[in-house]
Amino acid sequence: MTAGFDLAVVGAGIVGLGHAAAARERGLRVVVVDRADAITGASVRNFGHICVTAQSGQARQYAERARELWLRYAQRAGFWAAESGTVVVARAADELAVIEEWSRTEPGVTLIGADEVTGWAPVAGPTGGALLPRDLQVDPRQAAPALARHLAAAGVEFRWRTSAFGVDGGVLHTSRDPIRADAVVVAVGHDVDQLYPDIAEKAGVVRCGLDMLLVEPGTLAAPLRAPVLTGWSLLRYSASTATTAAAALRERLATDHPELYALDLNQMYTQRPDGTVIAGDTHYRSLAVPPFQAESSFTALADITRELFGLARLPVRERWQGTYASAPEEFLIAAPADGLRVVSVTTGIGMTTGLGLGEAVVDDLFGARSSGRALRTV
Repeated sequence: MTAGFDLAVVGAGIVGLGHAAAARERGLRVVVVDRADAITGASVRNFGHICVTAQSGQARQYAERARELWLRYAQRAGFWAAESGTVVVARAADELAVIEEWSRTEPGVTLIGADEVTGWAPVAGPTGGALLPRDLQVDPRQAAPALARHLAAAGVEFRWRTSAFGVDGGVLHTSRDPIRADAVVVAVGHDVDQLYPDIAEKAGVVRCGLDMLLVEPGTLAAPLRAPVLTGWSLLRYSASTATTAAAALRERLATDHPELYALDLNQMYTQRPDGTVIAGDTHYRSLAVPPFQAESSFTALADITRELFGLARLPVRERWQGTYASAPEEFLIAAPADGLRVVSVTTGIGMTTGLGLGEAVVDDLFGARSSGRALRTV
């Protein structure tokens, strides 16, 4: 039996790291268990877009807190984080109508004209758009691994290549030694059904697969000054889909572009510090996402990217499949036993909300900012 910890976290993705960071800030003894030998899941396969303004309700609260935490840990752990904001591109009247209605209820949405849009991103034919100045951007391949290294240096114990089998009486059973902990958080994303199938089934958790591309540096006519959202993106986020104008936009896109609508498209772009551009993405859901990716999906992504930026060709460096948890609600937080929480972000906003969610769950388990030990700066 391993010596006791205050908190054991199963899963070293950004949601698990958020719990570990929050607990360590409170001076708690923390261990993180992960079956892989590095962070290779959804936390490194995304856009690196911290999309604060487009959230609503509980997600907005978690996102606002996560924004503060991302900036804190970027400085302490030494990874790149840009207060870039986001530019939303409108190229049709119904897209502009959604943005304008959204701006009337959200002070964080700043309307801009077509010329200003092209100053932020070299897109073809914009009719207008908006800036979301509170959004952030990180490099997804750098941020979570850097945070894990920082937490390890601050005293969080990491046990890689260690599978979790279950929790019983304050003991986390693993493929190595059992771990005794006062509290356990299981944050394994879409694999929640592997440990707690009843919880996953009750919440309606399935896997969402997606297709993404990495475009070579120098492809666009000018660098992206911020992440780029499009009319397709306006159908994906809770704050913009709450507008009355969103229904007309959805109907038009479904009618005019049924093949893209069938891909459940979110046409958006972020540029990494090395100049490469992440382009995506499609969505498909199942209990088990097949590993076979249709070339037609990547062709569609390439075609709409060339059209948006007025490109003759699109040199692609990489393509990949992402997978994350999906359910009717945005978050799964279950308490199957005292001191045990099963936590997952059940939509594609884990990077946006995960750090804030982790802090809230640790508050619930241990009391807000309280412990028997001195608080630490980690």
